[in-house]
Amino acid sequence: MVAIELVLARNERAAVYVGRCAAYPAGFEFEVRVVVVAAGLDPSLNGPYARRGGDGNNYDEMLRFGIEFADGGRATNVRHQTPRDDGPVAPYMRGMGGRGSPTSWNQGFWVWPLPPPGALAFVCEWPAADIAHTRVEIDAQAVIDAAGRATVVFPGQPEPERGWTSSGGASFGGSMS
Repeated sequence: MVAIELVLARNERAAVYVGRCAAYPAGFEFEVRVVVVAAGLDPSLNGPYARRGGDGNNYDEMLRFGIEFADGGRATNVRHQTPRDDGPVAPYMRGMGGRGSPTSWNQGFWVWPLPPPGALAFVCEWPAADIAHTRVEIDAQAVIDAAGRATVVFPGQPEPERGWTSSGGASFGGSMS
């Protein structure tokens, strides 16, 4: 586990923060939590799947969230990535399931691979909630170190060659952190 409690943005209408984070040899997962108090705001982070309305596009209304590695690699909830036969483009971020209500949403994300040393940035922007582009950085070494503490729960099972699965779930062999 990685101790992360990041308030990315908050105002009188909404708050966005990153909570629980777990690291594995092949990547890491974390949870984004959103709380709204203003009527009409959709707190979900479903990216392209959240589109609705007459033209099928709510990009200007949706909460946009992403990560950036120290080497400049980026992934967001806006651009859906589909793994190619030879693996996804790094970094690869995929929603792992969300739950919530009209006033709050918790969304898990899986990221492959582990970040390189340096800054790991969490970024959000939500025009409908008057939240401007916001960026909060942590030292990626905390995630890298946690992955090194992963415990093998099924000894003798090979680690997978890729840190992803076609369903977007975490593929971390027999390790857990």
